[in-house]
Amino acid sequence: MPRLVTRIVTLVFVASLPACSTMRTSGVKNTSKTFSTVVVDAGHGGKDSGAFRRYGPPEKMVALDVAQRLEKKLRESKIKTVMIRDSDVFIPLNDRVAMENKQKNAVFVSIHFNDSRKRRTRGFETYYHSGASFDLANRVQQKLMTIPNSANGGVHTANFRVLRFANCPAVLVECGYLSNRSEGNQARDWEYRELLADRIAEAIVEQRYGAGVYRPSPQIAAQIQP
Repeated sequence: MPRLVTRIVTLVFVASLPACSTMRTSGVKNTSKTFSTVVVDAGHGGKDSGAFRRYGPPEKMVALDVAQRLEKKLRESKIKTVMIRDSDVFIPLNDRVAMENKQKNAVFVSIHFNDSRKRRTRGFETYYHSGASFDLANRVQQKLMTIPNSANGGVHTANFRVLRFANCPAVLVECGYLSNRSEGNQARDWEYRELLADRIAEAIVEQRYGAGVYRPSPQIAAQIQP
């Protein structure tokens, strides 16, 4: 009898594991249409340089530049912003999670650049974890794909800590491969980084207020004229 009881308890515990694994996702508050704050995270920083390849500058520097440009565009669109880091400093992942979850009625956007041993690998990729984050991730990816000659790396789920433990919709954007000659060289160009920030900002503003509301910067507006 004790052996049978032990087996029953074990089976009940194993059966409960899937529910436990989705508990974080189900607890996410879906503010993807109502948010008033955007938490902007520039990946890496300080002692953590991120990707560092011959064709592109250190990831921590270009990620910060795109994040700063994005934050400025969001403020110009009358959206409150919170920057995880605004300089070349190292912030542990747990601290980033605490900062994003401290905000009320927010969404979280993390900016990164990618790396691969295969030099030909290229393209934009957007990651999310909770179902509440999918619409924003998909919209960001769609806007990035309007950049000429871009490659579509797709929208994917991921267990990145800043996504998995977020209490709000959260996405992580890979803005191209520094290991690819073309995308690495583009990342060195401030006008290209401005374009990246503009497309991400447009996606966020449209997610909140709908199409036709966002106004690009003068430099970008000049580029997209027929």
